[in-house]
Amino acid sequence: MSAFSNLPLVIEPADLATRLDAPELILVDLTSAARYAEGHLPGARFVDPKQTQLGRPPAPGLLPEQAQLERVFGALGHRPDAVYVVYDDEGGGWAGRFIWLLDVIGHRHYHYLNGGLHAWLDEARPLSREIPEAATGTPHLVVDGAPTATRHYIESRLGADDLVIWDARSPAEYRGEKLFAARGGHIPGAVNFEWTAAMDPARALRIREDIAERLLAMGIVPDKEIVTHCQTHHRSGFTYLLAKALGYPRVKGYAGSWAEWGNLPDTPVQQ
Repeated sequence: MSAFSNLPLVIEPADLATRLDAPELILVDLTSAARYAEGHLPGARFVDPKQTQLGRPPAPGLLPEQAQLERVFGALGHRPDAVYVVYDDEGGGWAGRFIWLLDVIGHRHYHYLNGGLHAWLDEARPLSREIPEAATGTPHLVVDGAPTATRHYIESRLGADDLVIWDARSPAEYRGEKLFAARGGHIPGAVNFEWTAAMDPARALRIREDIAERLLAMGIVPDKEIVTHCQTHHRSGFTYLLAKALGYPRVKGYAGSWAEWGNLPDTPVQQ
């Protein structure tokens, strides 16, 4: 039995600290190369967040090509019995996107460190500058399309009673006042709840303790399918993670996000 078997998706620093030596653990740091070099959680392996995206305009947030995915997971020593714990230093965006990637490759054994690096440091826990040796080998990954909403999928579902589109961008982007694409605004019917509003700065960027109630009040409810997006499915990595952590059964990430939707001439837009 795994040392992580009885833990929820979101774990605390104390939960991880007693399991750092677990043989099944793959601890993933999604901060930055500079931050990782300054000090990281003991045993953590660095993944450049940009490697989790395709990186091509106009929609850089799309899923990376399979060869890129296999390089990333190969360097981590991916294996079927691995338990991933992921963290970043921004409150969960990149970590959540990595959890989405794990769902995409059909690997369901993972946890998010609540508050990430901030929470670890807030409890004065130790860091390391030792860099684990990169693993060798290239895993063969099978991509599952279920965790991903495409532009065409969203268009086919617009107006459905059992669909909520969760826009994790800022209110100014949602209203079309701040543009990062050819067109501004939002997908018709989308609910705007900015990703940072779900974080608690007073608790080292942990998830707000009242987040379930706040989402229910916004109409982001578990009996509907949730499709979440931002500009490149980075910020909405966190909102994807949130819905999963709360047990929402139908959650998808729109990888193309507004970078795709807002740069197409014929997608419906609301302001």
